This record gives sequence, C-alpha cells and structure tokens, in this order.
Amino acid sequence: MSNQIEIRHLKYFLAVAEDLHFRKAAERLYISQPGLSRQIKQMEDDLGIQLFERHNRKVKLTHVGEYLKFEITKNLKNLSQIINHAKLLQNGKEGSLTIGYVGSAIQKIIPELLLKFKENSPNIIFVLKEMDNQKQVENLLLQSIDIGFVRLDRVPTGLSFRSVLIETFCLVLPKDHPIDSSNFKSLSQFKDEYFILFDPKFSPPYYEKVMRIFDDNDFTPKVSHSTIHANSIFKLIENNFGISIVPKSLQMPYYQNVKFIELTDIPQRTTLSAVWDRKNTNPALDDFLKLLKRNNYK
Repeated sequence: MSNQIEIRHLKYFLAVAEDLHFRKAAERLYISQPGLSRQIKQMEDDLGIQLFERHNRKVKLTHVGEYLKFEITKNLKNLSQIINHAKLLQNGKEGSLTIGYVGSAIQKIIPELLLKFKENSPNIIFVLKEMDNQKQVENLLLQSIDIGFVRLDRVPTGLSFRSVLIETFCLVLPKDHPIDSSNFKSLSQFKDEYFILFDPKFSPPYYEKVMRIFDDNDFTPKVSHSTIHANSIFKLIENNFGISIVPKSLQMPYYQNVKFIELTDIPQRTTLSAVWDRKNTNPALDDFLKLLKRNNYK
C-alpha cells in the first residue's frame, strides 16, 4: 500500500461504501463532496484498483471494493480494540469482553457466567449488546463482539460454537386464562386462540422448531403479532392480545400478570449456544471459553 494512504482515507472509503452516496457520506464526515470524491479517486489511483462503479448518480462497490470494505472494517475494529485495551491498562484494567446475546440469555445464564468469571478476573470490563442471531453472526465475523449467545443450529465457517443450555418450551397465558397446569392436556386446546410469536427473522431455525410443535398438534396457529423482544410478548399477553410459546429460561417470577405451563411432554427442545470467532485473539475470550468448559458446557 502506498505511504500516501492514511487511516483517514480508509474511513472516507468506508463511509462511501456504507452509504453508497458521496453527498451523504461527505455530510457525515463533515467534509465537502468534491473533496471526498478527490480523496477516493486519489486512493484508487494510489492503490491501482477501482473501488466503485459510478453510473450517473448511482454508486456501487466493485467486487474488489466489497472485499476491501469487509477486511478494512474488520481490521480497523482490531486497531480500535488495541487502543481501547491500552487505555484500560492505563486505568488499571486488564481488558474487556464484548458479549452479544438474545434476550432469553440475559435472564439467568449470562449473569451467572459473569459472576463466576469475575471471581478470577475482577479487572475485566464487560460490554453487553442485545441483538438477534443474524446480527450476532455478522458482528462476530467483524469481531465487533467477542462472543455471542444465540439460538442457531449451525454457524458459518470460521465460527465455533458450544451448547450452553438445552431447555424445554413454555406456553404463556394471561394470568386469568381458564386453562392452567391443572387442566392442561395438549396444545390443541388452543387452536382457536391467537398467538404472539418471535419474528421469523429473529431466528428462522428457532421459528421452524416452534412451527413443528404446532404441526405435531395438527393445527396452524393464528398469529396476531410478531416481535423480537420477550418483554413485548409478555406485555401483549397480559393485555389479552394472545398467548405464546417461549423458551423456559424466560419464565421469571416478576412477570406477575402472565402464567407459564412447561411443555415437558413434547419432543422439541431449544438450545442456547455460545458462538465465537476462532481467530479472535482477545485473551479475555480465551479465559471465558475455559470457564464454559470448566462448567461442563458442551
């Protein structure tokens, strides 16, 4: 790479690559549009490659540009992590661990793991980010997060995963619903009810597993609402908008206006897994993975 290429040029390139619009990128960077266009053209000339295809007012990344966008984003993240780690060391801290998670993981599993991890590593800073499964995979590949907690059956090449919790499903009803654990027989009792389910985009494999529960009971659910947040599901249920099926780990005592019936007699189970990029060199991640192994997570 030419010595004339600086970090600021890489940031200019990423801004245009993300917006695919020179004016919008220039406004975000607080520089003029002609100035940004010149910087990008100079970068292309210095590298000897074409980064963008320009058609009238449309801008599109070339194949090479797509590759550079991915690699530069990832490596700038690594540089940022190195600088942040140096700042933590300056402040007497040993490092940080950024954790992505789906909502059900924060109820019990993550707090338990963090408390155990703190026993041997008290000077680690934790950064917690709730996001859906696909977002976690994308952020793991970019190393924007160090480890994720997902409900996926498989992950892309380059990522490793370990089962953390295999659990049953629960039926969730309004507190005053006439059916409870004493007179519950099967899910078919609810074929005329409306269901509130996690959005299929939240995790297609998880959604398909829930649909198989309905298939085994010979009916297709009437879905009134879809969401990615468990709290939204419970709020809708307590206001009588419908009922739901969720992982058992979401059964918490402070949801006082809903009740849970554990579906122990069905074959379906849902697995919460820890996922990480095996190329991630964060030493705190290695220690966290050892904790998972010591606690018999497979």
